Amino acid sequence: MEQRQYITRQIDKALIAWKNNPRHKPLLLRGARQVGKSSSVRHLGKQFENFVEVNFERKPQFAQIFQGDLSARHIVETLKSITGEAIIPGKTLLFLDEIQMCQEAISALRFFWEDLPELHVIAAGSLLEFALNEIPTFGVGRIHSMFMYPMSFDEFLGALGMQSLLQAKEIANPTQPLLPVLHDQLAALFRTYLMVGGMPEVVSTWLSAHSYEECQSVQKEIVYTYEVDFAKYKKRANTTLLRLTLHSAAHQIGSKFVYSQVSRDFRSVQIKEALSLLTLAGLLIPVYNTAANGFPLGAEADESCAKYLFLDSGLLLSILGMDLGSITTLSEQILIGNATDLVNKGHITEMVAGLEIIKNMPPDSIPSLFFWMRSAKSSLAEVDYVMAKNMKILPIEVKAEVRGGMKSLYAFMETKHIDHAIRTSLENFGSFTKDNGKIDIYPLYALRSLVIMK
Repeated sequence: MEQRQYITRQIDKALIAWKNNPRHKPLLLRGARQVGKSSSVRHLGKQFENFVEVNFERKPQFAQIFQGDLSARHIVETLKSITGEAIIPGKTLLFLDEIQMCQEAISALRFFWEDLPELHVIAAGSLLEFALNEIPTFGVGRIHSMFMYPMSFDEFLGALGMQSLLQAKEIANPTQPLLPVLHDQLAALFRTYLMVGGMPEVVSTWLSAHSYEECQSVQKEIVYTYEVDFAKYKKRANTTLLRLTLHSAAHQIGSKFVYSQVSRDFRSVQIKEALSLLTLAGLLIPVYNTAANGFPLGAEADESCAKYLFLDSGLLLSILGMDLGSITTLSEQILIGNATDLVNKGHITEMVAGLEIIKNMPPDSIPSLFFWMRSAKSSLAEVDYVMAKNMKILPIEVKAEVRGGMKSLYAFMETKHIDHAIRTSLENFGSFTKDNGKIDIYPLYALRSLVIMK
């Protein structure tokens, strides 16, 4: 089987920093299935003299090592005997993959920090969050977590070898827009990214075949794999309900999630449980309504009022295609439609904007996103995203190229006495003033610059 070339990921730098930290803790790499966790760990393994991988799904017999004595030295000596591999603190990376299959191994991670702090240990698993949710404590303060997602637009550009475009984009800002020719290139590539998405296997397929049809075939296989996983979630989980909820979330992207749109055959409490399970699996990411009166934003979040982001735009389009029979019209809007149609069609770009914000946060930060909504009958208003930036509340509105239709953003700024906001769209960098406030424009393809801005 041909080995695919490794695609550089943003998390690589964080993993190297963890390796070089003399006080590194055992690391949990968390994220949905097939986002590239194992590949990134194996790539990091090349920085060590020895790399030892234990996969509990492929070889469940390894779980026997973690029965009884959980001291790190005992576990390492047993692993050395069974694998025949050298495991040397400071020189070896020990990778415990699919660790959710062995909860005792998760519990044992804390003892590596206590007994063998020099040894580098990483654990990962496709359904890890379910196991963590069932363990009352798994070593808080003794284990470090990083979160991983499908590839961001910047990672997609890197995979395409577009380093010069990346550099130009990094330099640009609202006071120094890109040259129109560079902006047009990036906008066109972003449309491609919406279709391909960021799942590593799909991106690799695009690199080798440049065929949307072949990418969609891989996307359907991934969705099928996710649905097969439903049976592994929990014994009480209804796989039919999970599938209905996942597909309903795909159709409700950009809107407050309405339980009644899922099915009339299930009660709200059952659908709520399905949403919780799909969120634990990393397939859905909640965006909660917040009053946004202060920090932290989550303190005033209303979890009963939520939108849900789908893990990946390519997978979302695949599900819409399976449900609707064809997504030809939507695909045309994405690839050749004008920016207004693109932004307003199915709220896909609003979703991708949220995903870009999350993907470009520090990997060790717990992902959280919020929006603001005023539901008074006489004055409905909604701002797509609200985030904390430099101890200030920063509203972000996903809009088309035209400057109209921003009444909600202006209402939020006036109500909360905010003088700075962001509009993101497929237009170039820029800025303008409204009353006493400043609106900075960040292209959808450059939201990383906003997230990492000091």
